[in-house]
Amino acid sequence: MNTGLKGRVAIVAAASQGLGRAIAEALAAEGARLAICSRNEKNINAVAAAIREKHKVDVCCQAVDVTDEKAVRRFVETVPQKYGRVDICVTNAGGPPARSFLATTGEEWRKAFELNLMSCIGFVREVLPHMQRAHWGRVVAITSLSVKQPIADLVYSNVVRSGVVALMRSLANDFGRDGITFNNVAPGYTVTDRLKSVAHHRAEAEGVSPSEILERWAREPAAGRLALPEEVADAVVFLASDRAAMITGQTLLVDGGSYRGL
Repeated sequence: MNTGLKGRVAIVAAASQGLGRAIAEALAAEGARLAICSRNEKNINAVAAAIREKHKVDVCCQAVDVTDEKAVRRFVETVPQKYGRVDICVTNAGGPPARSFLATTGEEWRKAFELNLMSCIGFVREVLPHMQRAHWGRVVAITSLSVKQPIADLVYSNVVRSGVVALMRSLANDFGRDGITFNNVAPGYTVTDRLKSVAHHRAEAEGVSPSEILERWAREPAAGRLALPEEVADAVVFLASDRAAMITGQTLLVDGGSYRGL
């Protein structure tokens, strides 16, 4: 399938590891030029160098805290300066801590809101004018299975990421005539450091080993296993492609059949 991504310019946030890195790699494999960021300068520089070497594409990178509105603006401004355009924006951030509701705090709620919703708003606000001028754009937000099926002890994620889904649906309505699509990719249990951290938290609460929790989660999907970051990245590539022009305002689950609803 010709994705039409060769030569396109893609921003990928939180790209130094996990899902973000897999998404950056997948877009680069299609020939897209990249602007990637993460909080750790050393790590993001290393990832950029590895992608340049492997895929022979242009990659620029910066250390950016996605909760810093001004830093996000400065980063996005550098992209059209370097490449002349911004075609694709993948919003992504680490997840908030695992908590039951009665263990939550006001400060952690505010941090979760800034990390997972306001960071998405910040990126979209900066890239939209560039996409409007080109009358073409793809915005893909990385959310979670929790937006469809709340996950125990992930109340911050259950609530705040659902706001991202509402944002993408609203923007799809408002900017569809500009040739821009807005979609969510919602992974289920996926082999990342984030999942291992949540498994550790759950294991401590239950008095079992983290490996037992991971094995239990692997049995939940109809597929009978955990997803790989590369499989989530493939969904992003499709939604960013020319072939997905009529798909907007949607949430694509990459969960191996964990969600049991219709």
